[in-house]
Amino acid sequence: MSEKIKKLWNDIKPYILPYSLAIAIPLTVGILSAALTKDNMDIYDKLKTPPLSPPGIIFPIVWTVLYILMGVSSAMIYVDRNRYPEAATKGFVWYGASLVLNFSWSIVFFNMEAAFVALLILLGLLYTIIKTIIEYRRVKPQAAYLQIPYALWVLFAGYLNAGIWLLN
Repeated sequence: MSEKIKKLWNDIKPYILPYSLAIAIPLTVGILSAALTKDNMDIYDKLKTPPLSPPGIIFPIVWTVLYILMGVSSAMIYVDRNRYPEAATKGFVWYGASLVLNFSWSIVFFNMEAAFVALLILLGLLYTIIKTIIEYRRVKPQAAYLQIPYALWVLFAGYLNAGIWLLN
């Protein structure tokens, strides 16, 4: 093995496990949530939806990308957590809360068909994402920026959820 390859391997080796685990966590949350709601996902096609509602196929694509961004973001914080340990810890707590709310939303919306309660969950989710961004920004601004698409999508999901609640 050449010296350049050895150096590259030694440079990236400490990051493989934290990034792999950090990406796997939100993806697992999404997969479990989807598995628990798969039998009720067809409800979306039967509902009256507000303007700008995308076709159902868009959601798993967008969520997969968002889960990866969320994982990369949390790995960046984990790797740099010693710079500002208090902010990193608070960020992880808010991030964990967002994963719990994220997981529960689809179960409440699809399985329980409780659009209003799901909307309240989305409001809480948006709050936890904003708090995550604030704390992550203190540790590593780039990690915070990777959470912004998540916040924007949840804001859009809130619009859709509110529209569905009002129209149905």
